[in-house]
Amino acid sequence: MNKYSETLTLDNAVLAMIDHQTGLLVNCRDQDLHLMTANIKGLCHLAKVVDMPTVITASMQEGPNGPVMPEITDILGTDIINRPGEINAWKNPAFKQAIEATGRKKIIMAGIVTDVCLMFPAISAVAEGYDVYAVVDASGTWNSAVANASIHRMTQAGVKVATWASVLAEVMDDWRSEKGMQLGGVLAEHTGYRWVYNSFLQASEQN
Repeated sequence: MNKYSETLTLDNAVLAMIDHQTGLLVNCRDQDLHLMTANIKGLCHLAKVVDMPTVITASMQEGPNGPVMPEITDILGTDIINRPGEINAWKNPAFKQAIEATGRKKIIMAGIVTDVCLMFPAISAVAEGYDVYAVVDASGTWNSAVANASIHRMTQAGVKVATWASVLAEVMDDWRSEKGMQLGGVLAEHTGYRWVYNSFLQASEQN
């Protein structure tokens, strides 16, 4: 088994949310903003349900980038590493140390914008031996061409490109697991899977 076939588990991953700031959100045009917000909330809820270690960072919140979007802090709290100037979060000692402190080598990473705030630290972390999952639908950027170019470059560097729902399913692993139904509820809350999930719940109540 190599790192490309290893799977995420409850015990081997940390979530890094990078620069999901209100001033940067207005630049995201590669996907529907409402869908992107739902994806971001879903990813955060996943981490909350399974008690996954989470590191949130922002770049100069007092400047034009603005504060971290409340949809994230409402779920994960307001403990934010505010970088004074580093564009690449991996170059900020506090951010890197927070990741290292978890003792986990798999980083589930999302950021705005995709081609900078996600791509730069993802590539840097891989270069230092980490296994990075870049969650592109919980990230956003200027347009689809930029998003595609970012995906290509990250893939070339060994970053695993993923979506938040696939990350959830990989972490869940089995519907019969301790957190299986709760994670199913997260998926139902933030995607069209709600119709399947609700139908199952209704059928279960009738039996």
